[in-house]
Amino acid sequence: MRYLKLFIIFFLLSAGLNLSARQAASNPKMQWFADAKLGIFIHWGIYSVNGISESWSFFNNYINHDSYMKQLDGFNATQYQPAEWVNLIKESGAKYAVITTKHHDGVALWDSKMPNATTTVKHSAAKKDLISPFVANLKKSGLKTGLYFSLPDWSYIDYDGFTRDRKRYDYKQDPARFKKFQNYFQGQLNELSNQYNPDLIWFDGDWEHSAEEWRAKNILENLRKVNPNVIINSRLNGHGDYDTPEQGVPVVRPASPEWELCYTMNDSWGYQPYDKHYKSPNMIIRTLVDCISMGGNLLLDIGPKADGTLATEQVEILKGLGRWTQKHAEAVYGTQAGIPGGHIDGKTTLSKNKDVLYLYLDYKTKNGILLSGIKSKINKIEVVGNKAQPYTIKLNETDYLLNLKDTDFDSDVTVIKVSLNGPIQLADNKPGTLSLADLYAAPKQRGLTNLNLSKLAINLNAGINVFQNTSLPADGLDFNPGINNVDQKISNWVIKNAEALYKTGKGIPAGHYQGNTALSADKQTLYLFVEGKPTGPIAIKGLKNNISRIRIVGEGTMLNHEIYNKLYWSKIPGIVYIPVPEDKLDKELTVIAVLLDGPIDLYREKVGAIESNL
Repeated sequence: MRYLKLFIIFFLLSAGLNLSARQAASNPKMQWFADAKLGIFIHWGIYSVNGISESWSFFNNYINHDSYMKQLDGFNATQYQPAEWVNLIKESGAKYAVITTKHHDGVALWDSKMPNATTTVKHSAAKKDLISPFVANLKKSGLKTGLYFSLPDWSYIDYDGFTRDRKRYDYKQDPARFKKFQNYFQGQLNELSNQYNPDLIWFDGDWEHSAEEWRAKNILENLRKVNPNVIINSRLNGHGDYDTPEQGVPVVRPASPEWELCYTMNDSWGYQPYDKHYKSPNMIIRTLVDCISMGGNLLLDIGPKADGTLATEQVEILKGLGRWTQKHAEAVYGTQAGIPGGHIDGKTTLSKNKDVLYLYLDYKTKNGILLSGIKSKINKIEVVGNKAQPYTIKLNETDYLLNLKDTDFDSDVTVIKVSLNGPIQLADNKPGTLSLADLYAAPKQRGLTNLNLSKLAINLNAGINVFQNTSLPADGLDFNPGINNVDQKISNWVIKNAEALYKTGKGIPAGHYQGNTALSADKQTLYLFVEGKPTGPIAIKGLKNNISRIRIVGEGTMLNHEIYNKLYWSKIPGIVYIPVPEDKLDKELTVIAVLLDGPIDLYREKVGAIESNL
C-alpha cells in the first residue's frame, strides 16, 4: 500500500457548491429516456447489398438512381432472426432500440399501403415486412421501441428533391404536387404510429424544408393522438424533445436537459464490408462513460448485412459492452451528470438524489486515486461490481486517497461508488503555487514522490509553472534547484521531463483531455500527463490541428495515433486515440508530447446533425 498524501492543490471552479437534490427529467414523459443511457441504432436497408452509403450514394451521383434501386433484388433477409437481434441488444445493456423504417431512399421496411410506396414486401427479394417482427420482439423483451423515419423521400415521384444537382420541380411553384407528398409521408407516419405505437420517433432530414413545409405541428398532433407521451428527437425543425449530436462526442455538455449521441462502431451507418475501422469495445465503453458523465445517452449503431446477419466485429462490441454494463448497472442507469472537473482524474456521475457519487477510472494505478474537494460526509466507499472497499486515507476535511488492489480494477473502466450522507457538497478550492522546496522535499513517507508530481501537473494545467523563473534548461542537464536533501526520484523525473516544464504555460480547457495538460510557449506542443496504466489508448477530443508527431517525453519514443469519426464532409474533428506502450510508462507520471502543425486550435462548438455528406 502506498501512503501518498499531505496537502493537495486542486483547481475546482465551483465555490462552496451545494448541488441540489434530485434532478428529475425536464418532462415526466422523458424520465425513461433520461434513465436509459444506452440505445442501439439499426441502419438496415437495400444499401447493405452493395455495401454503399445509404441513400447518399445516389444523391451524390456516386451511382445512378436506377443502379441503386436494383439492390432491391439482392435484399433478401434470408437469415433475419429478429428475436436474436433483440436478445443481443438486450445483452449489450441497451434499454431501447431505434430501427430505420425508411431512409432517404424511400424504401419502406414495413408493408406501407400508401399509393406508390416502395416497400420490401412488394419490391425486394425479401418479400417481407421487416419492422413488425422486430417491434413485436422488442415489446416482448421490455425494451422501448424507437422508429427512424426520413422526412425527405428522394425516390418518391412527388417529392421535389432527387439528387444533389437535380430537382423534380420547384415546390413553391407547384404547391399542389408538394401537398401530395405531404399527405404521402404523413400517411406513412400514421401507419407506423397506429401499427406499432412507438415510444420514440427518430426523424431525419429536416434540413431540406422548413417546419411549416413539413407541417411539423400537424405531425406532432397526429402522433400524440395515438400516444400522448411519444418522444421526438430534435430533427423536426425545433419541435423535438431532445438534442441529437452526431458522431462527434461533445466536448462540453449540450444545453438540452436530455440528449443522445448517435455514433457508429466504424465509419459507416449501414453495412459496408470494407470498412474495418472499428473501435474496440474499450473505446465504446469509454464513450458511453463520456456521455453519461455529461448527462446524456449513447445511441450506438449497427448495420446488418442484406441477409439479416451481423458482422462479427459488431457482435463482439455489443457483447463486450454488455459485460461492462451488466457488471456496473447501478452506475449506468438512472444516473445524471457528474461534478465539475478537477476533483478526480476520471469521469463522474451522480445518483438521482445526488447522495451517491460514481467515479469512473480508465486506468490502473498503484499510486492511489485522489478524490478532492468533497465537503459532504462520506458514509462508505466501495468498488462497483465486486463490493471491495478501497483502503482509504482521509488527508484532510475534504480530500481522500483511495487505494485499490490490482485485482479490483476493471479491464476497461473501474467504477467506485462513494455514498454520502446527503446531496453532495463541494469545497471552494483554488490552485495554490507549488514551491520548489515543496516539490523537491525528501518524503517523510513512501509514495510522496507521486503526490508531488500530481501537484506539479495540476499547477501546470492551471498555468502555474514553478520552473518559469529558474535556470532549468530544455534538456534538464546540470539543473540545480538549490535545495538540500532532495527527493532523488523528483530530481530524476524533472531532468527526464524537462521539456514539459521549460517555459510551458496553461493547459487546454476541460473536456478535451481527461487529465492535466500543459502547452509549450509557442502553443504548438501539447503535453499530456498520463496517470497510471491506461486500459486503452488515451484520447483527445476537439483537436482541429493536424498532428506532426507524438513522443514520450524523456524517452524520445515515437508513438502512432489513430483518428476515429473524422468524417471528411464534417468540420467536427475526430477523436485522436494514442496507444501508450506499457513498457514505456513512467512509474510515477508519464508525459506525452503532441507536436501540432501550428498553435493549438480547439473545437468547442455544439455538435449537431450532419446535413450534407459529399
